[in-house]
Amino acid sequence: MTVTRALRALGREVVGFRFDYPLDVCVEAGTRGALRYYVYSDRLFLDDQVFDDEGVPRKSYRLLGPRYNPLFVAWWGLHNLERHLRFGEAAGRDRFRAQVEWLRRHAEERKDGAVVWPCDFEWQEGRCRLRAPWISAMYQGAVMSALVRGYRLTGDAELLALALRGCQVFSKSIEDGGVRTIDDGHVLYEEYPGYPLPRILDGFLVSLLGLYDVFVETGDTAVGQLFQDGVRGLARTLPFWDYRGRWSWYGSHGYLSPPHYHAFNRALLSVLGSLTNEPALSRQAAVWDPERRSWRERAEIYVTFVVSKNRARLTLPNEKGT
Repeated sequence: MTVTRALRALGREVVGFRFDYPLDVCVEAGTRGALRYYVYSDRLFLDDQVFDDEGVPRKSYRLLGPRYNPLFVAWWGLHNLERHLRFGEAAGRDRFRAQVEWLRRHAEERKDGAVVWPCDFEWQEGRCRLRAPWISAMYQGAVMSALVRGYRLTGDAELLALALRGCQVFSKSIEDGGVRTIDDGHVLYEEYPGYPLPRILDGFLVSLLGLYDVFVETGDTAVGQLFQDGVRGLARTLPFWDYRGRWSWYGSHGYLSPPHYHAFNRALLSVLGSLTNEPALSRQAAVWDPERRSWRERAEIYVTFVVSKNRARLTLPNEKGT
């Protein structure tokens, strides 16, 4: 089974590489009271799921098997809420509420007062080894966005309180149990808070939208400052993820983003650019538009991706092959 999945992943990368990827963007999701999320896709992050008796997904990992991951629980909830809003699916609303209840039950209060949704399995991300339990800026952000929408849908104040307390880890360094790092004086939030830093862009962007959702709903000035700190850090470090003004790098692993991650990066950057009026974000999203690439540039991107991804697979420890 492991070999079969590895070969399937390789086939998706080499044969299934496409420059377009179906993603819809909804900037209106940033308004107070909105139930929609910023990005919708019928494909993104929905593969390899195994559902329990309550309809909560466990991600089926190539090396670990089925595991609960708060990111994918929150994402499944947001996906189904959007289907309810778009297509009138009553089951979508019910599925969303089931995910929110799971997130409520699995919220963990730390001694410092922060609320976290940790992963209970070890994880190798590039050269960074995360020991269980570990937290993630991305996972916190997605959960916070789901809880805010749960509050908007039901009026349950406990959900909003959990989301607000989930913001506390963004003020703490990795060494103090948080997800915050400083790069040349600029604040960044880490999807994988460990060393050496993987620095995954989409995780950083999702975390910022989670902070934004909590700030819009609560008006909490400390959360607003965390969001602004992250946006300024993002705007000043965007060149780190830029491949020749044509495509995005997948963090610090030394390979280009697969098409779905690249599309996700672009979509989230465009949303954040619209919400903040930060020109660097909107400009980078436009620069990375595949429609602007010539056939020579597309060929270069494809070859660079295939070579760099497989080089990383051979050289990085326990590369997960996704």
